[in-house]
Amino acid sequence: MSEDEKWMARCLQLASCGRYGAPPNPMVGAVITYEGKAIGEGYHRHCGQGHAEVNALASVRRTDLLAKSKMYVSLEPCSHYGRTPPCAQLIIDKGIPEVVVGCIDPFARVHGHGIQMLRDAGVKVTVGVMERECRLLNRRFIIEQKLDRPYVLLKWAESCDGYLDLLREGGRPTHLSTPQSQLRVHRLRAECQAILVGRRTAMLDNPQLTVRLVDGPQPLRIVLDRRGILPGTLRLFDTSAPTLVCGATDNPHRPHREGCEYLEMDYSHGSILPQLLSYLKSRGIQSLLVEGGRNLLQSFITEGIWDEIHREISSRALGNGLPAPQAPVGDRGEIETVLGTTFCHYYNRESERLVLEDQ
Repeated sequence: MSEDEKWMARCLQLASCGRYGAPPNPMVGAVITYEGKAIGEGYHRHCGQGHAEVNALASVRRTDLLAKSKMYVSLEPCSHYGRTPPCAQLIIDKGIPEVVVGCIDPFARVHGHGIQMLRDAGVKVTVGVMERECRLLNRRFIIEQKLDRPYVLLKWAESCDGYLDLLREGGRPTHLSTPQSQLRVHRLRAECQAILVGRRTAMLDNPQLTVRLVDGPQPLRIVLDRRGILPGTLRLFDTSAPTLVCGATDNPHRPHREGCEYLEMDYSHGSILPQLLSYLKSRGIQSLLVEGGRNLLQSFITEGIWDEIHREISSRALGNGLPAPQAPVGDRGEIETVLGTTFCHYYNRESERLVLEDQ
């Protein structure tokens, strides 16, 4: 590993610390070195607050060293005024002579302009150190920018013989998850800005859809309820987290519930998924976790509107019941078995291609 790669790897470590607070902004880490030693580092902690470069510069005690220092940053410094001033201009103002950038920012208002601003000011800029790793870290941000929709993750647990649950009209759901896998689910929830379930799952399973086993932000809970028949006693309506109910435009008789929003959707023109994703994008939702039910999950797969799948395969057999969704064939997968439970993690090939390509 080269010197530049060593410090860029540290940038990536720092950037990942912002996975709960940075979205919908990208996760970014920065390190400032002088004579091969770090004199400052930082990452983007929360959307709307200081960027990685700002925090790294603020951590430097001996500012007289900046004129002979080198900055590493995992994503191109911004060049525009948004919620904060442009970081490229700040780097110039601080007199840093050299900057190493992991990858170009796909955001249209930046996309190469930050690098050009630095070069026009006489700063030496190197681009593309550990570029693949830097892009993959921000796959959610890149997909949102390129496809103009949130990054979609599908998640389910199935028995070893391919069933989600026993066929039922009531009663308790069949538990296939373990304490270890439940912890994974809550981490995943904390990393997503919204969670979606269908009406039947809300009725039968009565999920709360909150983050409880880890310390993280609460996502927006979303439920599809075309006919407006979900009872107010469901845990989705307990006000512990915000809830969005998606109903039909032809059903104006919806109940008012505290802490609940309503979105009217047009069910008369086929799939409602593009409508929903367009609305979530307009709200600044960068990632959507779909937790069920079976038909809803299969719809995302069939329509090709997914980027990741988290599939948990239990060691328990059910014999019969509700079949699990048909996982896609040919997309890149990672498989891990822990204490008898198999975790399959799939990545959509087309999404990966978009993440890794330059334009």
